Amino acid sequence: MEVSATAKYLPVSARKIRLVLDQLPGKRVDEAIMMLRFLPTPHARLVEKVVKSAASNAENNYALDAEALRIKRAYAGESRTLKRFKAKARGRVAPILRRTSHVTVIVEEQ
Repeated sequence: MEVSATAKYLPVSARKIRLVLDQLPGKRVDEAIMMLRFLPTPHARLVEKVVKSAASNAENNYALDAEALRIKRAYAGESRTLKRFKAKARGRVAPILRRTSHVTVIVEEQ
């Protein structure tokens, strides 16, 4: 049985989050949480929360064993982009794009 968790509007671009998510599929949930805790990027903490949430959903809603869960799939999609502007030299202006993303983690029992 597949169980998922989604975090929406994370203040990180999907491209940066995907660097972390590419390492997850096939790992057990406890291994993934340990790995995410020690990755040097701060975005790993955001992904760690989603993995814990997916494991909790499986355990509480479907009575699955938390130790037997594996990450089947993890992906990030683009979300809204906030468009801001910043003053530059000689009276000009430059756009600033503040990207956000949706992260989904799907776990299944072995």
